Amino acid sequence: MQLQYNEFLIRPWEPRDRAAAADAIARVLAEYGLPWEPTGADSDVLNVERCYQKVGGEFWVVEHHGKIVGTAAYYPIARGNNAAEIRKMYLLPQVRGLGLGRFLLQQLERAIEAANFQEIWIETASVLHQAVRLYESCGYQPATGVETPRCDRVYVKTNLL
Repeated sequence: MQLQYNEFLIRPWEPRDRAAAADAIARVLAEYGLPWEPTGADSDVLNVERCYQKVGGEFWVVEHHGKIVGTAAYYPIARGNNAAEIRKMYLLPQVRGLGLGRFLLQQLERAIEAANFQEIWIETASVLHQAVRLYESCGYQPATGVETPRCDRVYVKTNLL
């Protein structure tokens, strides 16, 4: 799987991406005053093979001129009904506002539906205003049961594409 969006290449994560993907996520979190948690909420970024690839999920990186400028991922979860959770959807500030986030979300939804999941869950933090607006504008409904300490919102979507 490789996708193109304008000058951006979206491709599956490779082991050589580990440090750059983690750095991009840590930079976005810091921008919003959220902690990078390598032994907690972000340990999956350092263990993509085990946390995504071996369990039926996917982890993508977004490249612009050979540099990683974003990430997006999903994996199966136990809550809900045959559900997947979108995780680690982060874009560096210089590539926001170009429609890339909406495109990534739509592509994740397509991949999740193609994998025969019936629900999509997303956890986020209220300070990520653009993400909250994106999820709500794309049909995600507020739910309960936040599981990640730095998050205070959870959304679910059951009517896939």
